[in-house]
Amino acid sequence: MEAKPLNDNGALPSARSKLLPKTNIVGVPVHSTNLSDAVELLAVRLMQAERTYVCLCNVHGVVSCLRNKTIRTAYLKADLITPDGMPLVWIMKSRGLAGVGRVYGPDLVIALCERLQREGSSHFFYGGAPGVPERLAASLEKRFNNFRVAGAYSPPYRPLTAAEDCDVIRRINDSGADVVWVGLGAPKQELWMLEHRAALAAPLLLGVGYAFDVHSGDKPQAPVWMQRAGLEWVFRVSHEPLRLWPRILVDGPLFLSALVAQGLGLKRFSIEPRA
Repeated sequence: MEAKPLNDNGALPSARSKLLPKTNIVGVPVHSTNLSDAVELLAVRLMQAERTYVCLCNVHGVVSCLRNKTIRTAYLKADLITPDGMPLVWIMKSRGLAGVGRVYGPDLVIALCERLQREGSSHFFYGGAPGVPERLAASLEKRFNNFRVAGAYSPPYRPLTAAEDCDVIRRINDSGADVVWVGLGAPKQELWMLEHRAALAAPLLLGVGYAFDVHSGDKPQAPVWMQRAGLEWVFRVSHEPLRLWPRILVDGPLFLSALVAQGLGLKRFSIEPRA
């Protein structure tokens, strides 16, 4: 697909007018959407070759934005921010937004790949531990008859050198990928998409983190009833306590205090990108 020129925000000049309504959740503009609507929107943008990057937002993402201005910029300049966590869905529904549903990373991978297979789109998988992106690509090839893999790459856990980064950009562009799935985990993947959006020819970049581990078979997935009840964090913490317990203990109170301050009008949170 032929690349189109970007404006200063890393998106097509016409792209902003096509987005869904959004709500301000302590400074993060989360779009009022659900899985099926998001899939159709992204399919249309891809078919029109509109250069897009997508952030899936949960409590950890919101708190990361509160802590770090550069991370906040990465979210604010995204073309679509979807509610990936049930708390965000509940907040949006409590504000009277109809039709809002969770856009969960593992579900989005399956739904969008299924939608795009009839278009013949090609996919590049960037991120995950060694072997993970390859196993993810193989599982999707097995699941969908007309699924095209453009490439897969697991970067090292250290920062890439300038030469290595240029090689990654070249590799992805030379692959002819239409979709780049980014599995670096939040907020690293959001920062990567912000930094690389302008250099990549692929129309669509999506940060889906945990989906790489789930669909490659490396990590288990919470039962559906836990996901719907907003208890997936309990399942994940039980499997990765040392990594996730500190996040839960810190992020939860910080998020709630900011939400209360916003609700009572004690603090205003802008959703306008700073120059």
